[in-house]
Amino acid sequence: MRRTLPVTEAREKLTELVDEVNNKFEQIEITKNGKPRAIIMSVDEFDGWKETLEILSDEQLMKDIRQAEKEFREGKAIPWEQVKEELNL
Repeated sequence: MRRTLPVTEAREKLTELVDEVNNKFEQIEITKNGKPRAIIMSVDEFDGWKETLEILSDEQLMKDIRQAEKEFREGKAIPWEQVKEELNL
């Protein structure tokens, strides 16, 4: 969920806002002169976004994912029990 605050209000409540984004998994959009200028989000969420972008920008990895999805749809997947056994889980 995203909330919007003007920069003047965000400045006054910065400590509270940092706690909020870490506890509620939300983003806070900061506006200046009514226009969006920045987002406050937790470090964990930011790291997740970065990881997703890295995956999406890796052409070979995306090709492998699409191939795996195709094989899964075609029934060529390895059963989870077999995977656990092979990995000694």
